[in-house]
Amino acid sequence: MKWLHKDLLDVSQLSRPEVMAIFETAGRFQELQERPVKKVPTLKGRSVILFFAEPSTRTKTSFDVAGKRLSADTFSLTKSSSSLIKGETLKDTALTLQAMAPDAIVMRHWCSGAARFLSRRVECSVINAGDGRHAHPTQALLDSFTLHQEWGEVAGKTILILGDIAHSRVARSNVLLLTMLGARVRLCAPRTLLPPAARSWPVTVYSDLNEAVRGVDAVMCLRLQLERQQDGLLPDLREYARTYGLGPRHVELARPEVKILHPGPINRGVEINSELADCADSLILDQVSSGVVVRMALLFLYMTRKGEM
Repeated sequence: MKWLHKDLLDVSQLSRPEVMAIFETAGRFQELQERPVKKVPTLKGRSVILFFAEPSTRTKTSFDVAGKRLSADTFSLTKSSSSLIKGETLKDTALTLQAMAPDAIVMRHWCSGAARFLSRRVECSVINAGDGRHAHPTQALLDSFTLHQEWGEVAGKTILILGDIAHSRVARSNVLLLTMLGARVRLCAPRTLLPPAARSWPVTVYSDLNEAVRGVDAVMCLRLQLERQQDGLLPDLREYARTYGLGPRHVELARPEVKILHPGPINRGVEINSELADCADSLILDQVSSGVVVRMALLFLYMTRKGEM
């Protein structure tokens, strides 16, 4: 197999064998996490620009850690510290970054399609760290990798994605990837938080959480994007938590040892009961650990092994 991709813009670009190759590479990097010195010289002399026009804790930090553990030089650029805040266009920002000759740009932007726009104007690899409501491919990869490590195989499992699906790039990317890997995917959300297109996706849609959770192997809760609620999509947060917040009574309807995931940040007591978030079957912190090794694998593959895999 040859690694032919210049950029990672969406999981739809990847084949199943390529996804498994990413998982295999990430698995090799897991051993590094246990060493006293968590660093290898793989990307020494290479440079990665972390271009985050939207706030991020987990994604930005894990890419930063991933780059540094591979000995790459990482440089952070945010909206508040860039000329975007002065009115500079994304095209001019792209040309400026290209002139600095980085080896990769990791980009998060509020506009859907921004990563693709950038990728067409720079010669280096562009990795999409979230663009608008469109896609978050690295989150989907780390979510599936976490489940793959837990179960050994995602195919045949039933996974429920619960919450604010309308505003979630994470949900869309996970639907694409999990179904590619052979999982059965369910969605559950209030009608106002379910995009019309969802009914054409290869999923089963529920509005009743008690029905949606029956017999599932994993529940992936999504952050309720409170900043969007000024649009009047929900009448009351307390009512949302009562009807769609994952609680112990729901876990009893799922399969034994049902796994619980959340991409973070968590609104405890709204999307998920706090005790469930911290329980033995919660994989939320495993997702954070997986984020580092999956992003190490992506930087490694996209920056050093193009055409050589």
